[in-house]
Amino acid sequence: MSLAFLFPGQGSQAIGMGADLAQAFPAAREVFQEVDDALGQNLSALMWNGPEDQLTLTENAQPALMAVSLAVARTLETAFGIGIDRVSFVAGHSLGEYSALAAAGAISLADTARLLKLRGQAMQRAVPVGEGAMASLIGPKSDVALAEAAAAAGSAVGVCVVANDNNAGNVVISGAKAAVDLAIEKAKELGARAIPLNVSAPFHCPLMQPAAEEMARALESAIILAPRAPLVANVTAMPTLDPDLIRRLLVEQVTGRVRWRESMIWLGTDGGVTRFAEVGAGKVLSGMAKRIVPDAEAMPLNTPADLEAFAKSL
Repeated sequence: MSLAFLFPGQGSQAIGMGADLAQAFPAAREVFQEVDDALGQNLSALMWNGPEDQLTLTENAQPALMAVSLAVARTLETAFGIGIDRVSFVAGHSLGEYSALAAAGAISLADTARLLKLRGQAMQRAVPVGEGAMASLIGPKSDVALAEAAAAAGSAVGVCVVANDNNAGNVVISGAKAAVDLAIEKAKELGARAIPLNVSAPFHCPLMQPAAEEMARALESAIILAPRAPLVANVTAMPTLDPDLIRRLLVEQVTGRVRWRESMIWLGTDGGVTRFAEVGAGKVLSGMAKRIVPDAEAMPLNTPADLEAFAKSL
């Protein structure tokens, strides 16, 4: 059995996430405290008690989701003896790439928290609220080709690109609001359902270039080691252990496409992965894994019961 750990991205946050882990496991409590200390912010209280509108702010949601993922990863290692050495590959969706690298020992927990806080702030600064937009194109006809055609139509009036290739039937476009609105109309003409997303900025498109430049400066001085398990990167959908390449890919990722479908296909074929575990909040990635690699097992690791069941299954 070849195992990959998957780390969720923005959108999986929810009030109360990680609270049961903190109650049940000292290792999880330590992670939440370390993140609070690194940020000089009582982020764990915000995660558990709200208010929700503050948690969903990009600068809070990103480090919060990472904290839950790392609480799960550290608990697996300390309470159940399941360390990263049991994992063939790691991958994370957008901000989840930072969680994956932290779990694999490439970036310290404190540095990861600070980098994600900055990443969230930089993304929000890059485009004034209301000027950008994102939309999810869903349904049987929603594939990359359709999304590219819709984005091309939108590009007549502004920046519009495919941002997330999640899985067949779920592709996200991003860009200037007028361009995305036009792309939505084109997508509907082509037979897709198009749902505007409630996001504060147009992620993973060229409008995020100012944020990419901020992250390049921050990552230049960050300590990045070779991960203890290869990272399958969003930008390339290929594995790497090279710290210099990882540093570059984390910058490119800010404006680049999240090639999640391709990453999962690589993991299930060339990577030989037969089992996926979604480490952290939500069940989005395990659901995608089942659709993209139907012969593999996939399970979310959210709760103490999830962790116990997973440990018994190995």
